[in-house]
Amino acid sequence: MNDRPIRLLLADDQQLLRAGFKMVLGAETDIDIVGEAGDGVEAFDLTRRLVPDVVLMDIRMPRRDGVAATADIVQANLPTRVLVLTTFDLDEYVVGALRAGAAGFLTKDAPAADLVEAIRTVHRGGAVVAPHILSTLLGRFAEHRGSDGDAAPAIVDGLTAREREVLLLLAKGLTNAEIAETLTVGETTVKTHVGHLLTKLGVRDRVQAVVLAYESGLVKPGSTG
Repeated sequence: MNDRPIRLLLADDQQLLRAGFKMVLGAETDIDIVGEAGDGVEAFDLTRRLVPDVVLMDIRMPRRDGVAATADIVQANLPTRVLVLTTFDLDEYVVGALRAGAAGFLTKDAPAADLVEAIRTVHRGGAVVAPHILSTLLGRFAEHRGSDGDAAPAIVDGLTAREREVLLLLAKGLTNAEIAETLTVGETTVKTHVGHLLTKLGVRDRVQAVVLAYESGLVKPGSTG
């Protein structure tokens, strides 16, 4: 990455919250707030016009919610990454946002330091989802959808045994370093496996790969321990 600040767009329908975010994030020398949106339509329009590095996206907004706005950004092939803000009572919306292509999510009561680090992580290409929260959310989602038996779709069947193993460990929330230690291989080898399985699954990042693992039935609710 260069030395230029992370260009951030704030999307939240509550002006007071946006002001709070600006106060916290504006103090960071490596974050530059380039715009604000009060609804999902405006969030997409500004993203298309300003092409920020990261959008901090509220889920519940008028005209177009954060899930739809995230999908719009991803489908437009914009290089912008989306970090969703939510509350614990919006499980279906969070899963929808992750499926739409969000790089992760935080709760609105997360400490300021966590928010800043999450923005940096997403900008670097990482994903931000607390493993236990992801497991709970996706487990509930899988239960709501029901299971079509134990058969995963052909797209998951196309993975090698080692790639499936790596995907299961990703679903447990392990980092590349932790996966390397678990499988007794080098971290570079793990990165290669992760890259291959993302390509085969046709997903942007490890969060979407884990969502697909739950949807396919490869990972069952509660099985990640």
